Amino acid sequence: MSELLVKNAYVIDPINDIKGEIMDIAIRDKMIVESVGSSAEVVDAKGCLTLPGGVDSHTHICGTKVNFGRYMSPEDMRAGRGRAQPYMYPVSGYSVPTVYANTYRYSALGYTTVLEGAMAPLEARHTHEEFFFTSLQDTMANTLFDGNWSVMEAVADKDLKRVAAVVGWTLAAVKGFGVKVTNPGGTEMWGWGKDVGCIHQKIDHFGITPAEIIDYLIQANELLNLPHSVHLHCNNLGKPGNYKCTLETMQRTPDLNDKRQTLYMTHVQFHSYGGTKWSDFCSKSDDVAWMLNRKPQIAIDMGQVMFGKTTTMTADGPMEFNLFRLYNNKWSNHDVELETGSGIIPVLYSRKNLVNSIMWSIGLELALMAKNPWQCMLATDNPNGAPFVKYPEIIALLMSSRYRNEEFSKVHPNTENRVHLPSLDREMDFYEIAVMTRAAQAKALGITGIGKGHLGEGAYGDIAIYPIKTDDIDPAAEYEKIIKGFSSTDYTIKSGRVISRDGNCLLNGNNRTIWVKPKIPDEYDMSKDPEFIKKFERYYSVSMENYPVEEAYLNQRNICIETETKL
Repeated sequence: MSELLVKNAYVIDPINDIKGEIMDIAIRDKMIVESVGSSAEVVDAKGCLTLPGGVDSHTHICGTKVNFGRYMSPEDMRAGRGRAQPYMYPVSGYSVPTVYANTYRYSALGYTTVLEGAMAPLEARHTHEEFFFTSLQDTMANTLFDGNWSVMEAVADKDLKRVAAVVGWTLAAVKGFGVKVTNPGGTEMWGWGKDVGCIHQKIDHFGITPAEIIDYLIQANELLNLPHSVHLHCNNLGKPGNYKCTLETMQRTPDLNDKRQTLYMTHVQFHSYGGTKWSDFCSKSDDVAWMLNRKPQIAIDMGQVMFGKTTTMTADGPMEFNLFRLYNNKWSNHDVELETGSGIIPVLYSRKNLVNSIMWSIGLELALMAKNPWQCMLATDNPNGAPFVKYPEIIALLMSSRYRNEEFSKVHPNTENRVHLPSLDREMDFYEIAVMTRAAQAKALGITGIGKGHLGEGAYGDIAIYPIKTDDIDPAAEYEKIIKGFSSTDYTIKSGRVISRDGNCLLNGNNRTIWVKPKIPDEYDMSKDPEFIKKFERYYSVSMENYPVEEAYLNQRNICIETETKL
Protein backbone atom coordinates (compact mmCIF):
# COMPACT_ATOMS: atom_id res chain seq x y z
CA MET A 1 0.00 0.00 0.00
CA SER A 2 1.34 3.45 -0.92
CA GLU A 3 0.04 6.70 0.51
CA LEU A 4 0.63 10.33 -0.48
CA LEU A 5 -0.67 13.53 1.10
CA VAL A 6 -0.65 16.83 -0.81
CA LYS A 7 -0.83 19.58 1.81
CA ASN A 8 -1.69 23.28 1.61
CA ALA A 9 -2.95 23.09 -1.96
CA TYR A 10 -4.91 25.96 -3.53
CA VAL A 11 -7.39 23.75 -5.34
CA ILE A 12 -9.58 24.54 -8.32
CA ASP A 13 -11.62 21.48 -9.25
CA PRO A 14 -14.52 22.52 -11.52
CA ILE A 15 -16.24 19.13 -11.67
CA ASN A 16 -16.60 19.17 -7.89
CA ASP A 17 -17.45 22.90 -7.89
CA ILE A 18 -14.30 23.86 -5.97
CA LYS A 19 -13.34 27.35 -7.12
CA GLY A 20 -10.23 28.01 -5.07
CA GLU A 21 -9.83 26.58 -1.57
CA ILE A 22 -6.79 25.72 0.54
CA MET A 23 -7.11 22.01 1.24
CA ASP A 24 -5.23 18.72 1.53
CA ILE A 25 -5.56 15.85 -0.95
CA ALA A 26 -5.03 12.29 0.26
CA ILE A 27 -4.13 9.44 -2.10
CA ARG A 28 -3.92 5.74 -1.34
CA ASP A 29 -2.90 3.18 -3.96
CA LYS A 30 -3.45 5.51 -6.96
CA MET A 31 -6.87 6.80 -5.90
CA ILE A 32 -7.98 9.87 -3.96
CA VAL A 33 -9.36 9.01 -0.53
CA GLU A 34 -10.69 10.93 2.45
CA SER A 35 -7.56 10.53 4.58
CA VAL A 36 -4.26 8.69 4.85
CA GLY A 37 -2.08 7.61 7.73
CA SER A 38 0.64 9.61 9.47
CA SER A 39 3.37 7.72 7.63
CA ALA A 40 2.20 8.87 4.20
CA GLU A 41 4.67 10.64 1.89
CA VAL A 42 3.99 14.37 2.01
CA VAL A 43 4.13 16.97 -0.79
CA ASP A 44 3.76 20.55 0.42
CA ALA A 45 2.01 22.61 -2.28
CA LYS A 46 2.71 25.80 -0.28
CA GLY A 47 -0.56 27.40 -1.33
CA CYS A 48 0.21 27.10 -5.04
CA LEU A 49 -2.37 26.57 -7.77
CA THR A 50 -3.35 22.90 -7.77
CA LEU A 51 -5.48 21.42 -10.55
CA PRO A 52 -6.52 17.96 -11.66
CA GLY A 53 -4.03 16.50 -14.14
CA GLY A 54 -4.44 18.05 -17.58
CA VAL A 55 -6.47 16.26 -20.26
CA ASP A 56 -5.83 16.87 -23.97
CA SER A 57 -8.94 15.83 -25.87
CA HIS A 58 -7.41 16.22 -29.34
CA THR A 59 -3.75 15.75 -30.18
CA HIS A 60 -1.63 13.77 -32.63
CA ILE A 61 1.30 12.13 -30.89
CA CYS A 62 1.27 8.44 -31.86
CA GLY A 63 0.71 6.40 -34.99
CA THR A 64 1.84 5.94 -38.56
CA LYS A 65 1.27 9.49 -39.82
CA VAL A 66 3.04 10.98 -36.81
CA ASN A 67 5.98 8.70 -37.40
CA PHE A 68 6.05 9.55 -41.09
CA GLY A 69 6.09 13.23 -40.12
CA ARG A 70 9.30 12.47 -38.24
CA TYR A 71 10.81 10.82 -41.32
CA MET A 72 9.84 13.76 -43.51
CA SER A 73 11.38 16.48 -41.36
CA PRO A 74 14.95 15.71 -40.27
CA GLU A 75 15.34 19.47 -39.76
CA ASP A 76 12.56 19.31 -37.17
CA MET A 77 14.25 16.41 -35.43
CA ARG A 78 17.40 18.53 -34.97
CA ALA A 79 15.42 20.91 -32.78
CA GLY A 80 14.51 20.21 -29.18
CA ARG A 81 17.37 17.86 -28.49
CA GLY A 82 17.90 16.86 -24.90
CA ARG A 83 20.50 14.70 -23.18
CA ALA A 84 19.70 11.57 -21.26
CA GLN A 85 19.09 12.10 -17.56
CA PRO A 86 18.19 9.73 -14.75
CA TYR A 87 14.76 8.27 -15.69
CA MET A 88 14.80 10.20 -19.00
CA TYR A 89 15.96 8.99 -22.40
CA PRO A 90 17.61 11.44 -24.85
CA VAL A 91 15.03 13.28 -26.93
CA SER A 92 14.80 15.31 -30.13
CA GLY A 93 12.24 17.02 -32.32
CA TYR A 94 10.00 20.06 -31.97
CA SER A 95 6.67 19.77 -33.79
CA VAL A 96 6.84 15.99 -34.24
CA PRO A 97 9.27 14.96 -31.52
CA THR A 98 10.15 11.48 -30.39
CA VAL A 99 7.68 9.52 -28.29
CA TYR A 100 9.70 10.13 -25.14
CA ALA A 101 9.90 13.87 -25.84
CA ASN A 102 6.11 14.00 -26.12
CA THR A 103 5.52 12.23 -22.82
CA TYR A 104 8.17 14.23 -20.92
CA ARG A 105 6.94 17.59 -22.26
CA TYR A 106 3.28 16.85 -21.54
CA SER A 107 4.28 15.79 -18.05
CA ALA A 108 6.16 19.05 -17.43
CA LEU A 109 2.98 20.94 -18.42
CA GLY A 110 0.93 18.93 -15.90
CA TYR A 111 -0.91 16.70 -18.38
CA THR A 112 -1.68 13.13 -17.36
CA THR A 113 -4.24 12.03 -20.00
CA VAL A 114 -4.15 12.47 -23.79
CA LEU A 115 -6.28 11.34 -26.70
CA GLU A 116 -4.73 10.56 -30.08
CA GLY A 117 -7.23 12.23 -32.40
CA ALA A 118 -7.12 9.90 -35.41
CA MET A 119 -6.14 6.24 -35.54
CA ALA A 120 -6.53 4.33 -38.80
CA PRO A 121 -8.01 0.95 -37.76
CA LEU A 122 -5.81 -1.09 -40.07
CA GLU A 123 -2.69 0.59 -38.63
CA ALA A 124 -3.75 0.54 -34.99
CA ARG A 125 -0.86 -1.63 -33.85
CA HIS A 126 1.61 1.16 -34.51
CA THR A 127 -0.44 3.58 -32.40
CA HIS A 128 -0.58 1.13 -29.50
CA GLU A 129 3.13 0.41 -29.73
CA GLU A 130 3.85 4.12 -29.29
CA PHE A 131 1.22 4.39 -26.53
CA PHE A 132 3.20 1.78 -24.64
CA PHE A 133 6.16 4.14 -24.43
CA THR A 134 4.10 7.26 -23.73
CA SER A 135 4.69 6.23 -20.19
CA LEU A 136 3.63 9.32 -18.24
CA GLN A 137 0.11 9.79 -19.62
CA ASP A 138 -2.91 7.56 -19.88
CA THR A 139 -3.80 7.31 -23.55
CA MET A 140 -6.75 6.58 -25.81
CA ALA A 141 -7.36 6.74 -29.55
CA ASN A 142 -10.25 7.95 -31.63
CA THR A 143 -10.79 5.52 -34.49
CA LEU A 144 -11.39 6.71 -38.06
CA PHE A 145 -14.66 5.81 -39.79
CA ASP A 146 -14.87 8.62 -42.39
CA GLY A 147 -14.29 6.39 -45.44
CA ASN A 148 -15.15 2.97 -44.05
CA TRP A 149 -16.71 0.95 -46.86
CA SER A 150 -18.80 -1.27 -44.56
CA VAL A 151 -20.19 1.77 -42.76
CA MET A 152 -20.98 3.59 -46.00
CA GLU A 153 -22.69 0.51 -47.48
CA ALA A 154 -24.84 0.20 -44.35
CA VAL A 155 -25.71 3.91 -44.57
CA ALA A 156 -26.69 3.43 -48.21
CA ASP A 157 -28.96 0.56 -47.11
CA LYS A 158 -30.35 2.81 -44.32
CA ASP A 159 -29.44 0.06 -41.84
CA LEU A 160 -28.61 1.93 -38.61
CA LYS A 161 -28.04 -1.20 -36.52
CA ARG A 162 -25.55 -2.55 -39.04
CA VAL A 163 -23.67 0.78 -38.89
CA ALA A 164 -23.55 0.38 -35.10
CA ALA A 165 -22.47 -3.25 -35.39
CA VAL A 166 -19.57 -2.40 -37.70
CA VAL A 167 -18.45 0.45 -35.44
CA GLY A 168 -18.73 -1.69 -32.30
CA TRP A 169 -16.81 -4.62 -33.77
CA THR A 170 -14.08 -2.36 -35.13
CA LEU A 171 -13.60 -0.41 -31.89
CA ALA A 172 -13.23 -3.62 -29.92
CA ALA A 173 -10.95 -5.16 -32.54
CA VAL A 174 -8.47 -2.29 -32.71
CA LYS A 175 -8.79 -1.27 -29.03
CA GLY A 176 -10.10 2.16 -29.98
CA PHE A 177 -11.87 4.64 -27.75
CA GLY A 178 -14.21 6.81 -29.84
CA VAL A 179 -15.61 7.45 -33.30
CA LYS A 180 -13.60 9.91 -35.39
CA VAL A 181 -14.95 11.23 -38.67
CA THR A 182 -12.57 13.27 -40.82
CA ASN A 183 -13.95 15.09 -43.86
CA PRO A 184 -16.68 12.42 -44.13
CA GLY A 185 -16.74 10.98 -47.62
CA GLY A 186 -13.91 13.25 -48.71
CA THR A 187 -11.15 10.75 -48.05
CA GLU A 188 -12.98 8.11 -50.12
CA MET A 189 -13.44 10.61 -52.96
CA TRP A 190 -9.75 11.52 -52.70
CA GLY A 191 -8.99 7.98 -53.83
CA TRP A 192 -10.33 9.12 -57.19
CA GLY A 193 -8.60 12.53 -57.06
CA LYS A 194 -11.75 14.30 -55.90
CA ASP A 195 -13.21 15.83 -52.73
CA VAL A 196 -16.69 16.68 -51.47
CA GLY A 197 -17.88 20.29 -51.39
CA CYS A 198 -20.02 20.24 -48.28
CA ILE A 199 -22.36 17.86 -46.52
CA HIS A 200 -24.91 17.32 -49.32
CA GLN A 201 -22.66 16.24 -52.19
CA LYS A 202 -23.08 12.59 -53.19
CA ILE A 203 -20.10 10.29 -52.75
CA ASP A 204 -19.20 8.33 -55.87
CA HIS A 205 -20.21 4.65 -55.96
CA PHE A 206 -21.94 4.70 -52.57
CA GLY A 207 -24.52 7.36 -53.51
CA ILE A 208 -24.69 8.79 -49.99
CA THR A 209 -23.79 12.21 -48.60
CA PRO A 210 -21.46 13.36 -45.79
CA ALA A 211 -24.58 14.51 -43.92
CA GLU A 212 -25.95 10.95 -43.95
CA ILE A 213 -22.62 9.54 -42.73
CA ILE A 214 -22.59 12.03 -39.83
CA ASP A 215 -26.25 11.45 -38.97
CA TYR A 216 -25.97 7.67 -38.94
CA LEU A 217 -22.73 7.63 -36.97
CA ILE A 218 -24.19 9.98 -34.34
CA GLN A 219 -27.17 7.67 -33.88
CA ALA A 220 -24.99 4.54 -33.93
CA ASN A 221 -22.71 6.12 -31.31
CA GLU A 222 -25.69 6.52 -28.98
CA LEU A 223 -26.97 3.01 -29.72
CA LEU A 224 -23.58 1.70 -28.60
CA ASN A 225 -23.70 3.92 -25.50
CA LEU A 226 -20.12 5.04 -26.04
CA PRO A 227 -18.55 7.29 -23.40
CA HIS A 228 -17.50 9.93 -25.97
CA SER A 229 -19.66 11.46 -28.68
CA VAL A 230 -18.85 11.39 -32.38
CA HIS A 231 -15.69 13.46 -32.88
CA LEU A 232 -15.98 15.38 -36.15
CA HIS A 233 -13.45 17.08 -38.40
CA CYS A 234 -15.89 18.91 -40.67
CA ASN A 235 -15.82 18.99 -44.44
CA ASN A 236 -14.03 21.83 -46.24
CA LEU A 237 -11.26 22.39 -43.70
CA GLY A 238 -9.10 25.39 -44.47
CA LYS A 239 -11.16 26.83 -47.35
CA PRO A 240 -12.39 30.45 -47.53
CA GLY A 241 -16.13 30.54 -46.88
CA ASN A 242 -16.22 27.17 -45.11
CA TYR A 243 -18.09 28.63 -42.11
CA LYS A 244 -21.38 28.06 -43.95
CA CYS A 245 -20.70 24.32 -44.09
CA THR A 246 -19.74 24.38 -40.41
CA LEU A 247 -22.94 26.20 -39.44
CA GLU A 248 -25.11 23.80 -41.42
CA THR A 249 -23.43 20.84 -39.71
CA MET A 250 -24.01 22.42 -36.30
CA GLN A 251 -27.61 23.34 -37.10
CA ARG A 252 -28.63 19.76 -37.90
CA THR A 253 -27.01 18.21 -34.81
CA PRO A 254 -29.65 16.62 -32.53
CA ASP A 255 -29.52 16.63 -28.72
CA LEU A 256 -29.43 12.93 -27.84
CA ASN A 257 -27.46 12.66 -24.60
CA ASP A 258 -28.13 14.34 -21.24
CA LYS A 259 -24.65 13.54 -19.84
CA ARG A 260 -22.43 14.99 -22.54
CA GLN A 261 -22.52 16.64 -25.94
CA THR A 262 -23.91 14.78 -28.95
CA LEU A 263 -21.16 16.06 -31.24
CA TYR A 264 -17.56 17.13 -30.58
CA MET A 265 -16.34 19.38 -33.39
CA THR A 266 -12.59 19.56 -33.49
CA HIS A 267 -10.14 22.35 -34.47
CA VAL A 268 -13.01 24.68 -35.31
CA GLN A 269 -10.63 27.56 -36.01
CA PHE A 270 -9.87 25.85 -39.34
CA HIS A 271 -13.61 25.76 -40.10
CA SER A 272 -14.60 29.36 -39.30
CA TYR A 273 -13.42 31.12 -42.43
CA GLY A 274 -15.32 33.78 -44.38
CA GLY A 275 -14.67 35.25 -47.80
CA THR A 276 -14.80 33.63 -51.20
CA LYS A 277 -11.08 33.41 -51.95
CA TRP A 278 -7.78 34.13 -50.17
CA SER A 279 -7.84 37.81 -51.23
CA ASP A 280 -11.03 38.51 -49.24
CA PHE A 281 -10.40 35.91 -46.52
CA CYS A 282 -11.82 36.95 -43.13
CA SER A 283 -13.01 35.67 -39.75
CA LYS A 284 -16.50 34.27 -39.26
CA SER A 285 -15.88 33.20 -35.69
CA ASP A 286 -18.78 35.41 -34.58
CA ASP A 287 -21.30 33.35 -36.55
CA VAL A 288 -19.82 30.04 -35.42
CA ALA A 289 -19.67 31.13 -31.76
CA TRP A 290 -23.25 32.45 -32.02
CA MET A 291 -24.41 29.02 -33.14
CA LEU A 292 -22.32 27.25 -30.48
CA ASN A 293 -23.88 29.38 -27.75
CA ARG A 294 -27.30 28.14 -28.83
CA LYS A 295 -26.36 24.47 -29.17
CA PRO A 296 -25.49 22.93 -25.79
CA GLN A 297 -25.35 19.54 -27.53
CA ILE A 298 -22.12 20.62 -29.26
CA ALA A 299 -18.62 20.97 -27.82
CA ILE A 300 -15.61 22.24 -29.76
CA ASP A 301 -11.89 22.67 -29.40
CA MET A 302 -10.11 25.80 -30.57
CA GLY A 303 -7.52 24.44 -33.01
CA GLN A 304 -5.46 27.50 -32.13
CA VAL A 305 -2.72 28.53 -34.54
CA MET A 306 0.49 29.97 -33.09
CA PHE A 307 3.24 31.57 -35.13
CA GLY A 308 6.29 29.53 -36.04
CA LYS A 309 7.23 26.26 -37.71
CA THR A 310 5.14 23.16 -37.31
CA THR A 311 3.97 20.08 -39.20
CA THR A 312 0.41 19.52 -40.40
CA MET A 313 -0.94 15.98 -40.51
CA THR A 314 -4.46 14.72 -40.98
CA ALA A 315 -6.57 11.97 -42.49
CA ASP A 316 -7.99 14.72 -44.72
CA GLY A 317 -5.90 13.83 -47.78
CA PRO A 318 -7.47 16.32 -50.22
CA MET A 319 -6.98 19.17 -47.75
CA GLU A 320 -3.28 18.39 -47.46
CA PHE A 321 -2.98 18.36 -51.26
CA ASN A 322 -4.54 21.84 -51.36
CA LEU A 323 -2.06 22.95 -48.70
CA PHE A 324 0.79 21.48 -50.73
CA ARG A 325 -0.26 23.60 -53.69
CA LEU A 326 -0.25 26.71 -51.48
CA TYR A 327 3.09 26.09 -49.76
CA ASN A 328 4.88 24.11 -52.50
CA ASN A 329 6.66 22.28 -49.70
CA LYS A 330 7.28 18.62 -49.00
CA TRP A 331 4.10 16.55 -49.16
CA SER A 332 3.20 13.02 -48.23
CA ASN A 333 -0.02 11.23 -49.13
CA HIS A 334 -1.21 7.87 -47.85
CA ASP A 335 -4.17 5.60 -48.55
CA VAL A 336 -5.47 3.14 -45.94
CA GLU A 337 -7.39 0.50 -47.82
CA LEU A 338 -11.21 0.52 -47.37
CA GLU A 339 -10.96 2.91 -44.44
CA THR A 340 -9.32 6.33 -44.68
CA GLY A 341 -6.16 8.15 -45.78
CA SER A 342 -3.76 10.85 -44.65
CA GLY A 343 -1.45 13.64 -45.71
CA ILE A 344 1.47 15.49 -44.11
CA ILE A 345 3.10 18.87 -44.87
CA PRO A 346 5.54 20.99 -42.81
CA VAL A 347 4.36 24.63 -42.62
CA LEU A 348 5.42 28.00 -41.24
CA TYR A 349 2.77 30.28 -39.74
CA SER A 350 4.13 33.79 -40.14
CA ARG A 351 3.06 37.06 -38.50
CA LYS A 352 3.84 38.77 -41.82
CA ASN A 353 1.29 36.66 -43.64
CA LEU A 354 -2.23 38.11 -43.63
CA VAL A 355 -4.01 34.75 -43.82
CA ASN A 356 -1.90 33.31 -40.98
CA SER A 357 -2.57 36.41 -38.86
CA ILE A 358 -6.31 36.01 -39.38
CA MET A 359 -6.12 32.31 -38.47
CA TRP A 360 -4.27 33.18 -35.24
CA SER A 361 -7.03 35.65 -34.35
CA ILE A 362 -9.91 33.26 -35.10
CA GLY A 363 -8.93 30.60 -32.58
CA LEU A 364 -8.74 33.13 -29.76
CA GLU A 365 -12.01 34.72 -30.86
CA LEU A 366 -13.84 31.40 -30.65
CA ALA A 367 -12.68 30.83 -27.07
CA LEU A 368 -13.46 34.40 -26.02
CA MET A 369 -16.90 34.45 -27.65
CA ALA A 370 -17.99 31.02 -26.41
CA LYS A 371 -20.07 31.92 -23.37
CA ASN A 372 -19.71 28.52 -21.73
CA PRO A 373 -16.08 27.39 -21.27
CA TRP A 374 -17.36 23.81 -20.86
CA GLN A 375 -18.16 23.90 -24.60
CA CYS A 376 -14.76 25.12 -25.81
CA MET A 377 -11.54 23.23 -25.10
CA LEU A 378 -8.05 24.66 -25.27
CA ALA A 379 -6.11 22.78 -27.95
CA THR A 380 -3.94 23.41 -31.00
CA ASP A 381 -4.77 20.19 -32.83
CA ASN A 382 -1.15 19.42 -31.98
CA PRO A 383 0.92 19.77 -34.08
CA ASN A 384 -1.31 21.18 -36.83
CA GLY A 385 -1.96 24.63 -35.30
CA ALA A 386 1.16 24.55 -33.13
CA PRO A 387 3.03 22.09 -30.89
CA PHE A 388 1.29 21.59 -27.54
CA VAL A 389 4.21 23.25 -25.75
CA LYS A 390 2.55 26.52 -26.82
CA TYR A 391 -0.36 25.94 -24.42
CA PRO A 392 1.05 28.27 -21.71
CA GLU A 393 1.21 31.15 -24.21
CA ILE A 394 -2.39 30.50 -25.27
CA ILE A 395 -3.49 30.50 -21.62
CA ALA A 396 -1.82 33.87 -21.16
CA LEU A 397 -3.47 35.25 -24.31
CA LEU A 398 -6.88 34.21 -22.98
CA MET A 399 -6.21 35.75 -19.55
CA SER A 400 -4.75 39.09 -20.67
CA SER A 401 -6.20 41.54 -23.20
CA ARG A 402 -3.02 43.57 -22.80
CA TYR A 403 -0.94 40.62 -24.00
CA ARG A 404 -3.33 40.07 -26.91
CA ASN A 405 -3.07 43.72 -27.91
CA GLU A 406 0.70 43.65 -27.78
CA GLU A 407 0.80 40.52 -29.93
CA PHE A 408 -1.82 41.94 -32.29
CA SER A 409 0.36 44.99 -32.92
CA LYS A 410 2.96 42.66 -34.46
CA VAL A 411 0.71 40.85 -36.97
CA HIS A 412 0.02 41.81 -40.60
CA PRO A 413 -1.28 45.41 -40.68
CA ASN A 414 -4.41 44.55 -42.67
CA THR A 415 -5.60 41.98 -40.13
CA GLU A 416 -7.68 44.41 -38.05
CA ASN A 417 -10.29 44.96 -40.76
CA ARG A 418 -10.95 41.24 -41.11
CA VAL A 419 -11.19 39.96 -37.55
CA HIS A 420 -12.99 40.67 -34.27
CA LEU A 421 -10.16 40.17 -31.80
CA PRO A 422 -9.34 43.84 -31.07
CA SER A 423 -12.95 44.39 -29.94
CA LEU A 424 -12.89 41.56 -27.39
CA ASP A 425 -11.89 42.57 -23.88
CA ARG A 426 -12.84 39.37 -22.01
CA GLU A 427 -10.12 38.07 -19.72
CA MET A 428 -10.48 34.53 -18.44
CA ASP A 429 -9.77 33.56 -14.85
CA PHE A 430 -8.01 30.54 -13.38
CA TYR A 431 -11.30 28.65 -12.97
CA GLU A 432 -12.15 29.01 -16.66
CA ILE A 433 -8.65 27.88 -17.64
CA ALA A 434 -9.08 24.84 -15.39
CA VAL A 435 -12.35 24.06 -17.17
CA MET A 436 -10.86 24.41 -20.65
CA THR A 437 -7.72 22.35 -19.97
CA ARG A 438 -9.01 19.40 -17.94
CA ALA A 439 -12.57 19.39 -16.54
CA ALA A 440 -14.46 20.08 -19.78
CA GLN A 441 -12.14 17.82 -21.74
CA ALA A 442 -12.69 14.90 -19.34
CA LYS A 443 -16.46 15.51 -19.38
CA ALA A 444 -16.53 15.69 -23.18
CA LEU A 445 -14.59 12.43 -23.43
CA GLY A 446 -16.90 10.77 -20.91
CA ILE A 447 -14.11 9.71 -18.55
CA THR A 448 -15.03 11.54 -15.34
CA GLY A 449 -16.81 8.38 -14.21
CA ILE A 450 -13.57 6.40 -14.28
CA GLY A 451 -11.86 9.06 -12.18
CA LYS A 452 -10.36 11.44 -14.72
CA GLY A 453 -10.42 15.25 -14.78
CA HIS A 454 -11.30 15.85 -11.13
CA LEU A 455 -10.07 15.45 -7.56
CA GLY A 456 -13.10 13.92 -5.88
CA GLU A 457 -12.88 10.88 -3.65
CA GLY A 458 -12.47 7.80 -5.83
CA ALA A 459 -10.75 9.69 -8.66
CA TYR A 460 -7.26 8.81 -9.85
CA GLY A 461 -4.59 10.77 -8.02
CA ASP A 462 -3.67 12.83 -11.11
CA ILE A 463 -2.61 16.29 -9.91
CA ALA A 464 -0.71 19.28 -11.31
CA ILE A 465 0.81 21.80 -8.89
CA TYR A 466 1.92 25.00 -10.64
CA PRO A 467 4.34 27.59 -9.16
CA ILE A 468 1.54 30.18 -9.16
CA LYS A 469 0.03 31.88 -6.13
CA THR A 470 -3.18 33.30 -7.49
CA ASP A 471 -3.46 36.11 -4.92
CA ASP A 472 0.02 37.37 -5.73
CA ILE A 473 -0.31 37.65 -9.49
CA ASP A 474 -2.42 39.78 -11.83
CA PRO A 475 -2.76 37.68 -15.01
CA ALA A 476 -3.96 40.67 -17.02
CA ALA A 477 -0.75 42.60 -16.38
CA GLU A 478 1.74 39.89 -15.46
CA TYR A 479 1.14 37.56 -18.37
CA GLU A 480 4.81 36.60 -18.56
CA LYS A 481 4.49 35.08 -15.10
CA ILE A 482 1.44 33.14 -16.34
CA ILE A 483 3.42 31.75 -19.26
CA LYS A 484 6.30 30.76 -17.00
CA GLY A 485 4.02 29.33 -14.32
CA PHE A 486 2.09 27.06 -16.70
CA SER A 487 5.25 26.00 -18.58
CA SER A 488 6.54 23.73 -15.83
CA THR A 489 4.82 22.34 -12.78
CA ASP A 490 6.38 22.18 -9.36
CA TYR A 491 4.95 18.68 -9.20
CA THR A 492 3.04 16.51 -11.64
CA ILE A 493 1.48 13.58 -9.85
CA LYS A 494 -0.06 10.65 -11.69
CA SER A 495 -1.92 7.85 -9.94
CA GLY A 496 -0.49 9.01 -6.64
CA ARG A 497 3.16 9.03 -7.72
CA VAL A 498 5.25 12.13 -8.37
CA ILE A 499 6.29 11.68 -12.01
CA SER A 500 7.75 15.12 -12.67
CA ARG A 501 9.22 17.89 -10.57
CA ASP A 502 10.39 21.25 -11.93
CA GLY A 503 10.14 19.83 -15.45
CA ASN A 504 12.31 16.77 -14.78
CA CYS A 505 10.81 13.32 -14.86
CA LEU A 506 11.40 11.20 -11.81
CA LEU A 507 10.35 7.74 -12.99
CA ASN A 508 9.43 5.79 -16.10
CA GLY A 509 5.73 5.84 -15.41
CA ASN A 510 2.94 3.32 -15.45
CA ASN A 511 0.50 4.50 -18.10
CA ARG A 512 -2.77 2.87 -19.07
CA THR A 513 -4.57 2.61 -22.41
CA ILE A 514 -8.28 3.30 -22.17
CA TRP A 515 -10.40 1.52 -24.80
CA VAL A 516 -14.01 0.62 -25.40
CA LYS A 517 -15.75 -2.71 -25.95
CA PRO A 518 -19.49 -2.49 -26.71
CA LYS A 519 -21.49 -5.59 -25.79
CA ILE A 520 -22.81 -6.70 -29.18
CA PRO A 521 -25.58 -9.36 -29.39
CA ASP A 522 -24.73 -12.45 -31.45
CA GLU A 523 -27.08 -11.50 -34.29
CA TYR A 524 -25.02 -8.33 -34.84
CA ASP A 525 -21.58 -9.90 -34.35
CA MET A 526 -19.76 -8.87 -37.52
CA SER A 527 -17.13 -11.56 -37.09
CA LYS A 528 -19.89 -14.02 -38.10
CA ASP A 529 -21.38 -11.90 -40.89
CA PRO A 530 -20.78 -13.45 -44.35
CA GLU A 531 -20.66 -10.13 -46.23
CA PHE A 532 -18.28 -8.60 -43.71
CA ILE A 533 -16.03 -11.66 -43.84
CA LYS A 534 -16.13 -11.55 -47.64
CA LYS A 535 -14.91 -7.94 -47.54
CA PHE A 536 -11.70 -9.08 -45.88
CA GLU A 537 -11.24 -11.99 -48.27
CA ARG A 538 -11.73 -9.90 -51.40
CA TYR A 539 -10.37 -6.45 -50.63
CA TYR A 540 -8.23 -6.23 -47.49
CA SER A 541 -4.55 -7.09 -47.67
CA VAL A 542 -4.80 -8.73 -44.24
CA SER A 543 -7.03 -11.58 -43.17
CA MET A 544 -9.84 -11.01 -40.72
CA GLU A 545 -8.07 -13.23 -38.19
CA ASN A 546 -4.98 -11.03 -38.27
CA TYR A 547 -6.85 -7.71 -38.15
CA PRO A 548 -7.66 -7.35 -34.41
CA VAL A 549 -5.01 -5.89 -32.12
CA GLU A 550 -4.02 -8.52 -29.61
CA GLU A 551 -4.11 -7.54 -25.94
CA ALA A 552 -0.37 -8.19 -25.86
CA TYR A 553 -0.03 -4.81 -27.61
CA LEU A 554 -1.59 -3.10 -24.59
CA ASN A 555 0.18 -2.79 -21.32
CA GLN A 556 -1.17 -4.82 -18.46
CA ARG A 557 -2.80 -1.80 -16.87
CA ASN A 558 -5.19 -1.08 -19.72
CA ILE A 559 -8.73 0.01 -18.88
CA CYS A 560 -11.51 -1.57 -20.95
CA ILE A 561 -14.84 0.28 -20.76
CA GLU A 562 -17.59 -2.20 -21.63
CA THR A 563 -20.83 -0.57 -22.70
CA GLU A 564 -24.40 -1.88 -22.65
CA THR A 565 -25.78 -1.34 -26.13
CA LYS A 566 -29.32 -0.88 -27.45
CA LEU A 567 -28.86 -3.29 -30.36
